[in-house]
Amino acid sequence: MRRWSFSNIVLWVGLLFIYLPMIILVIYSFNGSRLVTVWGGWSVKWYVGLLDNRQLMSAVMRSLEIACYTAIAAVAIGTLAAFVLTRVPRFRGRTLFGGLVTAPLVMPEVITGLSLLLLFVAMAQLIGWPAERGIVTIWIAHTTFCASYVAIVVMARLRELDLSIEEAAMDLGARPWKVFFLITVPMIAPSLAAGAMLSFALSLDDLVLASFVSGPGSTTLPMEIFSAVRLGVKPEINAVASLILLVVSMFTFAAWYFTRRAEERRKHSIEQMKEENLSNKPVRPVQV
Repeated sequence: MRRWSFSNIVLWVGLLFIYLPMIILVIYSFNGSRLVTVWGGWSVKWYVGLLDNRQLMSAVMRSLEIACYTAIAAVAIGTLAAFVLTRVPRFRGRTLFGGLVTAPLVMPEVITGLSLLLLFVAMAQLIGWPAERGIVTIWIAHTTFCASYVAIVVMARLRELDLSIEEAAMDLGARPWKVFFLITVPMIAPSLAAGAMLSFALSLDDLVLASFVSGPGSTTLPMEIFSAVRLGVKPEINAVASLILLVVSMFTFAAWYFTRRAEERRKHSIEQMKEENLSNKPVRPVQV
């Protein structure tokens, strides 16, 4: 009989605490009753009804669009910030720059959202942009918030890299930008993928920042769900949340699978190069 250790019990309790609410949500998305707390049999009518709920579907598409833009911009800005902090050891204002990069991680979202709102209002009065708050202002706010997470993830990866590979490429005549795109970027590709997925999830989940910097006609999915839950949970919300869980899980599994395949190919190529070097190494004659 297998004995349960304390670590195994804590592990399973933690997994149940995290994933049991999600499982219950998916199960109740197939509830045939309009009352969420009353089970009315299995049904898929709420998934079919999503096609007729234009307001909810437009909020979903808007949130996905903003999340994609945020992931791309956050990866670009966060990678550049991480590269500066790891590859440029000394420059004036380095401590201040590092603090500004990591400040959104510890800053309350209410303070960040209010600061961005005041910034957009002041810019609209001075230069006339943005004329109205919408998708662009939400995208800027989410990028500001998510770039810090990308910078931390990429910095951890850059500190583990072997600088001799980049130095050898530059000794052979490669320009710094060519070394960055052809050598550094492929080696930190797993961290870039992790930062993009993290930024996508954070942007899709954000409610506080979007509430401050959004305007009429730019309601995101968390804002739509929050306003609907105040009047009671609807079965359509369970259905759309289940679909989002499915899509995010599929993308996460695909990213993990391709990252693992790339890492295995890289290790195999390194081992193959070592074997070739050993086979090509000349054998010294033994003197008697």
